[in-house]
Amino acid sequence: MRHPIAALSVSVLLLCPAAALAQEGDAEAGATVFKKCAACHVVDKDQNRVGPSLQHIIGRTAGTHANFRYSPAMVKAGEEGLVWDDATLHEYLRDPKAMIKGTKMVFPGLKEEEDVNNVIAYLKQHSE
Repeated sequence: MRHPIAALSVSVLLLCPAAALAQEGDAEAGATVFKKCAACHVVDKDQNRVGPSLQHIIGRTAGTHANFRYSPAMVKAGEEGLVWDDATLHEYLRDPKAMIKGTKMVFPGLKEEEDVNNVIAYLKQHSE
């Protein structure tokens, strides 16, 4: 016999898909949050600024965008297999210096979970 609470949990997830997608971000809201990043990064074209272009960031190996001089720490992270995806971007956007000690990115990170999810959704729009 199945446990009634487990069956109820599965039923709730099936009947309420929004609960299952709670971690999905809002790209439009992410565009607004991205303004904090826009002083150093662009996402809509392949142009480096103080930071590398974030166009097509999803699936990119860390520290590898052409014609950008990364910190040795970021290059090493890429050499050790760091690839930008939802999970790695989430960790990095929360606290860049904690994830990659020695990164030259000075931004302290996004403290609100919703902001992180929204920026990732925005970045995904420019990674297709």
